Amino acid sequence: MTRWRDRHLTGHRPLGALTALLLVGGALAVPQTATAHGHPEPPPAYADVLDLHGTPATAQPGDDEDNNPVNVFADRGAWHAYALPEAGDEDGYGGFSGPLYIAQEYPWWLSKSFSRIRLTEHGRTLDLAGGGAPRLTSLPGLLRQSYDLGRGLRLTLELRFATDRTALVRAEVRNTGRSPRTLGADWTGSLLRPAGRPMRDAPSLTATGSGVGVDFAKVRETWDYLTDGTERFEITHKDRVRTTVDGDTYRTEAASPVTLAPGRAHSFDWTESYTFTTAERAKEKARARDVLARPASVVSAADARWRGYVAGVTRGVPADRRRTAVKSLETLVTNWRSAAGRIRHDGITPSISYKWFTGGIWAWDTWKQAVGTARFAPELAESQIRAMFDWQIGPDSTTRPQDAGMIPDVIFYNDPARGGGNWNERNSKPPLAAWAVWEVYARTGDRAFLRELYPKLAAYQAWWYRNRDHDHDGLAEYGATVDPANDSPEERRLAAAWESGMDNAPRFDATLGTGTVANEAADGTLLGYSVDQESVDLNSYLAADQGYLARIAGALGRGADAERWKRRSAATSTAVRTKMYDPADGWFHDIALGTGAPLTDRGRGIEGAVPLWTGTASAAQARAVRGKLTDPAEFATAVPFPTVSKSSPYFSPTAYWRGPVWFDQAYYALGGLRRYGYGKDADALTDRLLARASGLAGDGPIMENYDPTTGAPLNSPNFSWSAALLLPMLTGGR
Repeated sequence: MTRWRDRHLTGHRPLGALTALLLVGGALAVPQTATAHGHPEPPPAYADVLDLHGTPATAQPGDDEDNNPVNVFADRGAWHAYALPEAGDEDGYGGFSGPLYIAQEYPWWLSKSFSRIRLTEHGRTLDLAGGGAPRLTSLPGLLRQSYDLGRGLRLTLELRFATDRTALVRAEVRNTGRSPRTLGADWTGSLLRPAGRPMRDAPSLTATGSGVGVDFAKVRETWDYLTDGTERFEITHKDRVRTTVDGDTYRTEAASPVTLAPGRAHSFDWTESYTFTTAERAKEKARARDVLARPASVVSAADARWRGYVAGVTRGVPADRRRTAVKSLETLVTNWRSAAGRIRHDGITPSISYKWFTGGIWAWDTWKQAVGTARFAPELAESQIRAMFDWQIGPDSTTRPQDAGMIPDVIFYNDPARGGGNWNERNSKPPLAAWAVWEVYARTGDRAFLRELYPKLAAYQAWWYRNRDHDHDGLAEYGATVDPANDSPEERRLAAAWESGMDNAPRFDATLGTGTVANEAADGTLLGYSVDQESVDLNSYLAADQGYLARIAGALGRGADAERWKRRSAATSTAVRTKMYDPADGWFHDIALGTGAPLTDRGRGIEGAVPLWTGTASAAQARAVRGKLTDPAEFATAVPFPTVSKSSPYFSPTAYWRGPVWFDQAYYALGGLRRYGYGKDADALTDRLLARASGLAGDGPIMENYDPTTGAPLNSPNFSWSAALLLPMLTGGR
């Protein structure tokens, strides 16, 4: 495996009351907060918050170490996405770039533009660029193209998602002239072939009575392309059409011309569906027919839903930051994947733009994403939490009974039994689940959700202390599971670093002395492994989650449980406060197993600020930590909160967890400052972060992380947890 494939197994990398399902809206309920009529114009202030223009050159978006250079739009958890053509790219006019489809776990381009409309009059093709440059615009919830065809004809194309498997495209032709116009219409498209065998034979065209279909061969290339041979991409037209196929190219022609009287319009409507299984395909055929029977209603409902989303993310946000909030919204919705394969509930993937992040759901990403998503789609926030708990190890497990209660690191479309190489149970992820559940509940008031999750959260806590507290002193360690892949001391150390989420942070370097020890039950059963250090962030998170479990128990009327969790949280906090703070250094550090010595030789890491966010630190300790967080030579860099202090000998501004700024850690540091009364410092550092992180204020994507010295974008674009935690940062942490 390359370092990037290693990385994808690691830590990398929605408003109002609950409402009913949209009729054609898929499995997940989404909020409708207004009723629309006709084609309401979304707020122009939010046009093109993210640059979604571009055309793919090849079927594969990028190699193992490249990101897709074209930002895309998806909605409702669909597994296919689109972009707009570039201005001046006349070969792309009349169609939407793509689609990009996810072959179970990996993104591929089906076409440069699979369905391009052409209009003719008296046998002459109308030039889409004849009336000047078109307007090619993305708006919240849709892509739009507007063309002036000259002589009183206008064409507007709009693409929205109608269901979790289907996009609706409407091409409205309007006659604004004084004479009737009789027009013909056809659509053309060609496949982009994946390079190399056997992928290049995967897609093939088939003419249908209502459009065209793409079938996929069965391909099981674990690290590149995964299909079962049952997948289908299908275009269905509302009007009668006839289609011919010639190799990798097709042409669909409207059966009859359309005559437009002056002032009248006609809409050519079609759906584009991508399904994985035969059962999905049959279901989606009926749903597509329903969409095409009432497209205006579908459009109205979609626009109302998105107005609710926008209202949710911009509430309380200063006017000059609202475009960034909407960009965060669009990022999260595009990364939303509906239940498919082994993913049983809708969830949010880290990024559709990076190969290894497209088809999986990570645990600690999910906890953070849910907190942001609850601001605009609380049902989706609940769903993604369920998606991870669906795979919590149960006491009846036949493969790892010793791990009862554990949440796997990451789940994908395929589990190992289906040949999936990306699924990872070698380690878990930091315990922030109770925080996420409580934050979602605070938006919904859904006690049933609390009742459902409470015993699962308690089991997860129990796992940490049973399997990751080597010396049974109440302070846990990151570690590795009993797993075939954890077959050596180095592999176990690597899995433990992944479990922290901070993969290559200096504090886990083997060269600095990090090793692992075995953890055994009283009867000698091997339970797993721990690194030989107790980590300050892990135990602060555990203390916080125990506090949130106390709140959950209290909300459920379980008073005795609530008191017990409060006592545990207080005890854990006391242990962190008394054992993991170094007065001489003014910072919290991991400590060595056995001796309890602070590991100061590994430098100061941003994890030392987590005790402020969790309320674990004393006032005096918080004051000292505040000093480091506001010092330009430490953590107040040009873009604040590098993962390793600037003064550390291991500081490297572009080396993943050895310097770059991650928005989750910035969120914790800012929240910690505010918690202890340093709100002015937090406001100033927030302003600097938002102003200097490249692209946030423009139309660039939200990145995985940033160079702390320059603000340059690093690693994966369109990154979900960055987008999710930007939302509370934009409102001053509220």
